Amino acid sequence: MQSDQIEAVGLTKRVALGVTGGIAAYKAIEVLRGLQRAGCEVRVAMTRHACEFVQPLTFRSLSGAYVLVDDYAADNPDPIAHITFSQTVDLLIVAPATANTLAKFANGVADDFLTSTYLACTAPVLVAPAMNTTMWEHPATQRNIEKLRADGVTIIEPDQGEMACGTIGPGRLSEPEKIVAAALALLHRSNQVADLKGERILITAGATREPIDPVRFISNRSSGRMGFALAKAAHSRGAEVTLVSGVTNVDPPTSVRVITATTAAEMHRAALEQSGDATIFIAAAAVADYAPAQAPNQKIKKTADTLELKLHRTPDILREIASARRKGQLIIGFAAETENLLENAWEKLISKNLDAIVANDVSAEDGGFDSANNAISILFRDRPDTVELPLMPKEDAAHRILDEILKLRRGEQSAQIASAKK
Repeated sequence: MQSDQIEAVGLTKRVALGVTGGIAAYKAIEVLRGLQRAGCEVRVAMTRHACEFVQPLTFRSLSGAYVLVDDYAADNPDPIAHITFSQTVDLLIVAPATANTLAKFANGVADDFLTSTYLACTAPVLVAPAMNTTMWEHPATQRNIEKLRADGVTIIEPDQGEMACGTIGPGRLSEPEKIVAAALALLHRSNQVADLKGERILITAGATREPIDPVRFISNRSSGRMGFALAKAAHSRGAEVTLVSGVTNVDPPTSVRVITATTAAEMHRAALEQSGDATIFIAAAAVADYAPAQAPNQKIKKTADTLELKLHRTPDILREIASARRKGQLIIGFAAETENLLENAWEKLISKNLDAIVANDVSAEDGGFDSANNAISILFRDRPDTVELPLMPKEDAAHRILDEILKLRRGEQSAQIASAKK
């Protein structure tokens, strides 16, 4: 938990904590206490089944406020509590969130106080799922998670470990300290008032596909999640965002302008066309380095034991845009590596004359390609320090990357002012 996050939260930050019916409900008490120690005012809402694991009196005693379970309860002091409760808070947290609650949230079902509160909520929403491993990995649950992410909900994925049912795998509620830290990060972020307003940010994301013939291609495992998270985060902070999207397995954000590109050549053309107007270029796409020199119009038949392909280099989009940069234009690259992470990233940073580069180890099991999380290092051309970010949701990593880009911009502006005074 960072001190600047605690300071940013302050005593005026109001948090709604939703507790659903799982064995991990008792851990919500630790979440409540952690938020209170950070200076938050916390109110609690529970589902009926949550009350079978922890009594509302426990949360009422700790929070000092009425615990809401039913809008229509005789002792409820507010007859429209799901409206006033949800629209007078700075953050809604649901921990633990059962598979049933996730399904209701994702599909707009509002059949109890907590689900009605979610639909009426105008604040950011943070959800920490907890359930049996098989339930977590079920396609229906994963579809619901993706729906919620697309709706802007921040998901703290469950930890691996032994569950109450005796199974071992992903599904345990994330540790309360991690949930509190994510909540404080969201509250800190809500204090950022359009700090990227006036910036025109061009972002590339996803993979490219280089055709071998009409049915085969060369590509990579990039999902586009990191680039999409950057685009969404930049837009939320006031930037005008253009996203050049390659092939992805998640839906792009609807709040930004999207230009689709399948091949490296198409992405090269689109990025160069848009780069002249951009004040910041972020190359998060995984562009194929090589493409087949020729791609026949008909499917190649399996007539021999081996097939030789002649490949040629694809355009180096990042190098071209960096070499033609305008004054004041910031160029940020990405380095996806499997070995010698910092050394390889530094070589790319210098050789392509970038302002900064974001490096990540894509061989890691819990981060990198096609993962919702990432652990990254940020290196700078004109700064000796390296920013090391631990494993975190890509949405959070996106904001941390933008924070560092903003520091570069402010440092550049300070240097210009100092130079003008000489």
